[in-house]
Amino acid sequence: MGPLWRAREFEPGSARLALHPGNSSAFRYRFALALATRINAPAFRPGPLVHCLRDPFLRMQTTRVLVLIPARMASTRLPGKPLLDIAGLPMIVQVMHRARAAQIGRVAVATDTPEIFQAVTAHGGEAVMTRADHPSGSDRVCEALRRLDPDGKAEIVVNVQGDFPTIAPDNIRDVLPPLGDGAVDIATLAAEIHTEEEATNPNVVKAVASPVAGAGRRMRALYFTRATAPHGAGPRYHHIGLYAYRRAALERFVSLPPSPLELQEKLEQLRALEAGMRIDITIVDTVPRGVDTAADLETARRILAKS
Repeated sequence: MGPLWRAREFEPGSARLALHPGNSSAFRYRFALALATRINAPAFRPGPLVHCLRDPFLRMQTTRVLVLIPARMASTRLPGKPLLDIAGLPMIVQVMHRARAAQIGRVAVATDTPEIFQAVTAHGGEAVMTRADHPSGSDRVCEALRRLDPDGKAEIVVNVQGDFPTIAPDNIRDVLPPLGDGAVDIATLAAEIHTEEEATNPNVVKAVASPVAGAGRRMRALYFTRATAPHGAGPRYHHIGLYAYRRAALERFVSLPPSPLELQEKLEQLRALEAGMRIDITIVDTVPRGVDTAADLETARRILAKS
């Protein structure tokens, strides 16, 4: 797998790494790979929005949250991936519907591809064109934020991977509560690992974290790694690449150079930890299935055909 990571192009939601054009030392990443042994796709149909949210923090935040879905047409294993049909809709539209159903704020797709822009808007969604030279989805999201919200009204930005067509709206909501703590800069998700195969797979990013006292299923991230960690008896957690940033944290993050551990592990979120930023994690029950291969695509089609 190592040589393939260096050779293949990267797209948001990809499990591959690639050298950034014009810079042999900069890498493109996906925050966490959606390789899952547990798939959760509850029945879902876009429909009337619910009128209340369970968490008071979520109710307070809905006018201040911008949900952005980065998408581009760079897949080599699945050409045209964002526009592939799943249950009668392009994959990117399926993701958009689920983000809308989460009811946490305004939703838009950030893309450098006119065909994706047209597909989203043709299905009643909002899209914004961004530059084609971004080294990561985080950079694309930051540009989209500035374009869509130049006045700075959005205080929280949620980055939803564009190849998570089966993600549960509840899981998208689950990323927000840690930001109710003013000490937290970035929030993300993880699920407990239940198989040895998942624990030892370097394509599964592990979140090493400490429980936050009195905060239920919330933990404070100490490290992220491809290794089997932590050592010894006890739970291990599969990191899920869905993020909520304070606006200032995202702006700071994309302004920072790649950090030493980021480059070593090929995990962009380590840049934030090395810079002293705090990342907290909500523990959820399942890992959404990402679509990186033809087999993944067929699995997603089967799941959504039942919903």
